Amino acid sequence: MNGDDREIRLDRMRYIKNTSSANLTYLGILFDVFFFVNIYRSDVDTYYYNILIGISIVYNLVFLLAAFLASEGAKNYKSGYTWLLGGLGIGQIIRIFIIPMRAHSAMTLVNGVETLVMQNGQFFRVIAYLVISGACLLVAAAINYRKCHELSGHLKSLGLQGA
Repeated sequence: MNGDDREIRLDRMRYIKNTSSANLTYLGILFDVFFFVNIYRSDVDTYYYNILIGISIVYNLVFLLAAFLASEGAKNYKSGYTWLLGGLGIGQIIRIFIIPMRAHSAMTLVNGVETLVMQNGQFFRVIAYLVISGACLLVAAAINYRKCHELSGHLKSLGLQGA
C-alpha cells in the first residue's frame, strides 16, 4: 500500500464505523449467551442452587451490558473502551476456573445415584464458549487500540487534534 492509499484509508476512518471491533464484540456476546444457556439449563439436583450461581447470573447480566456498551464505544473509535474490552476478555478466561472447573470435578446424588455434575461433553463445550468469547473480545480490543491510535495520529497530522 503506497502513501496515498494509506492516507485515504486513514481519512475514511473519520466517516466510517469500526465495525470489525464491534462485530467481534457481538460474537463474544453470542458465545457468552451460549455459555449462559448451557450452564443454566443444566438441572443436576440442587448443585446449581447456591450463591455462586446467583453471583454468576448477576455478573453475566453486567457482562452483557458492558460488552454491548463497549461495542458501541469501539464502533465510534473511543480508545477508553479498549480497556473495557480487554478486561471483559480476560474475565471470560478467568470464568473457566470458577463454575466449569468446579462443576466438572463435583459429584452429586440424583435419585440416590452419585452423578457427575458436568459431563465431559458439556465441560469441553462451555470451555470452548468461554475461550472463543474471551478471544473475540481480546482481538476486538487489539483492533480498537490500533485503529484508535492510527486515527488519532491522522487527526493530529490534519490539525484536528480530537475532532
